[in-house]
Amino acid sequence: MAERIRVLLADDHPVVRQGLRTFLELHDDIDVVGEAADGREAVELVRELEPDVLLLDRKMPGLDGQGVLTELAGLPARTRAIVLTSVTDPRDVAPAVAAGAAGFLYKDVAPDALVAAIRSVHSGQSLFAPEALAAMTAPAAREPVAGPLTPREVEVLGLIATGRSNREIARELVVAEKTVKTHVSNVLMKLGVTDRTQAALYAVRHGLAGDSAGRDR
Repeated sequence: MAERIRVLLADDHPVVRQGLRTFLELHDDIDVVGEAADGREAVELVRELEPDVLLLDRKMPGLDGQGVLTELAGLPARTRAIVLTSVTDPRDVAPAVAAGAAGFLYKDVAPDALVAAIRSVHSGQSLFAPEALAAMTAPAAREPVAGPLTPREVEVLGLIATGRSNREIARELVVAEKTVKTHVSNVLMKLGVTDRTQAALYAVRHGLAGDSAGRDR
């Protein structure tokens, strides 16, 4: 039996939450474990329920989606967030990814594509609507590489962008975890960034996330 995916819905519109729940629960591998009507409640429910995937509206009262992502980054739970928004401002995409969003979709997404996105993000991949990806890869969003990456470092960067830990990367590449730590340090130094989230954002902007993101664990 396939692993069941535990999903939390966070949206301030009850009709949207009900529609998502009704549709998602038609799928045997998805369980909607809770609903949040605002950002603060979303953070509390992530702490309490530890869902696999959070479908997160960006515009909510009180703590907005960006604030939720920021708070989730400090939690030990491995919940992966997909921003699902009706606001198509391209300036929203990069901050969301930098704060840890594993996906960014718009509410006009086809229902089957949303389910596929949930499954992909749960499996460790990152997934973005074409418009969101275009916003991150626009020429104005590009930054120079501080130093050339080796093929192995590019591979490690791609895996960082899928949310894998050093241990998971070591297992994927069949190398020692200490070796992975060295590669990660080199990647951060060469890209001129200070943490893995910024490195992952760089990978998505430059089309490097797909180099390793399509692999199975």
